[in-house]
Amino acid sequence: MLLVYTKTITPRLRYTFKHVLTRILGIPIDFTTKIETFIAHNEVKMSYVKQPLGDEFSVRSHDLLFEQGIGEVEFSIQKWDNTPCFFPTGEKSSIPYDIFAASFYMLSRYEEYLPYVKDEHGRYTAEESLAFKNDFLTTPVVDIWAHKFLEIILERFPDVVSEKRVFEYKPIINIPVAYAYKKRGILRTLGGFATDIVRLKFSRFIERFAVLLGMRDDPFDNFETFIALHKKYQSKAYYFFQIGDYATNDHNISIYKNVFVRLIKNVSDYSKVGLLASYASFSEIKKLKIEKKRLTTTINKPVKRVRQHFNMLNVPQFYRALINLEFTEDYSMGYRDTIGFRAGTCSPFYFYDIGMEIQTPLKVNPFCMQYTGDIESEIFPNEIMKMATEVQKVNGTFAAVFHNVVLSERNMEWKELYVNLLKAYSNETHH
Repeated sequence: MLLVYTKTITPRLRYTFKHVLTRILGIPIDFTTKIETFIAHNEVKMSYVKQPLGDEFSVRSHDLLFEQGIGEVEFSIQKWDNTPCFFPTGEKSSIPYDIFAASFYMLSRYEEYLPYVKDEHGRYTAEESLAFKNDFLTTPVVDIWAHKFLEIILERFPDVVSEKRVFEYKPIINIPVAYAYKKRGILRTLGGFATDIVRLKFSRFIERFAVLLGMRDDPFDNFETFIALHKKYQSKAYYFFQIGDYATNDHNISIYKNVFVRLIKNVSDYSKVGLLASYASFSEIKKLKIEKKRLTTTINKPVKRVRQHFNMLNVPQFYRALINLEFTEDYSMGYRDTIGFRAGTCSPFYFYDIGMEIQTPLKVNPFCMQYTGDIESEIFPNEIMKMATEVQKVNGTFAAVFHNVVLSERNMEWKELYVNLLKAYSNETHH
């Protein structure tokens, strides 16, 4: 048990220390504001104060964990060995940076509460973030800081028992559209043919025709291939189905078609299934509620997992909506068109609501890459494998978002990447 002495125990402080020390490093902790309790404690202990009491292990505290609401935060990004860090502490501190305040800044998405320039869908973009501007977006800094802290505290207290986590690879499959051509109804099918002609996409016109006549498989219908692959590598994938009403940005087939219901049930029998919340539900919680109910009825199981289509994530509004609807896990924390760790971490964490100053029960599962089809795939495999190695070093969770189209013949580089990631990392996850 590590005892932390501090002048005041705030919700922010409790949340951050619990996450960094217990969830990432596996060290049980307790807090005290009484000097005599701290002095009498003969096991592992540290103070988190402006001035150390004596020669104890101490981290000089930044003000962030003792404040409320949002204020101006000053930054000086420096390198701790090779890892960027901020909130330097000075020489009386046992570690050179206040990693707890810095971790809170990253995990709470503090910067997303500040005014920012939205993109055309109203989203926060990577370019706005501290990590992007200071070139550490592809580094899981929070986890690396935690491990550096562990190295230093072990020098002082060699008996510290930290429970090691196991690296996990988590493939997430987005299913915004289950089939490219099948089961779309007469009007949508005719509209598709017309669009192919107007846009001079003759190969697509022929492919559409062949699929509808049963002469070839639908390019998006790769579910059997996914099952076979995951059986081979003994790994699980997480599937997110979009079942909202047809709209400009939501194009799936109707949830009332038997073939679609059977597909979802079949997938839910061998995999974890969640809701891909429709684009339209982003601004209308009523729609989100209806979609959740539809999926619950389809799979006859409670629906706890959700991710937002187009990564339409705004903090804290969307997360508050999820909590109201009793979702317990979110998979939207990442960027749609940029690789990297949006919250600076490769570990699932609980959403901290700064407006309410509480840790919520919503577990955020961050991802670090998403297939959208419009990212240059040549630059990809190396960068992704590099990120996976970083995550492995800190025994984190490497979560990557794909699309059901990724295993089609249209996307050979992506298919190769998907299989290579399974080959490289699945066996590690399931020893």
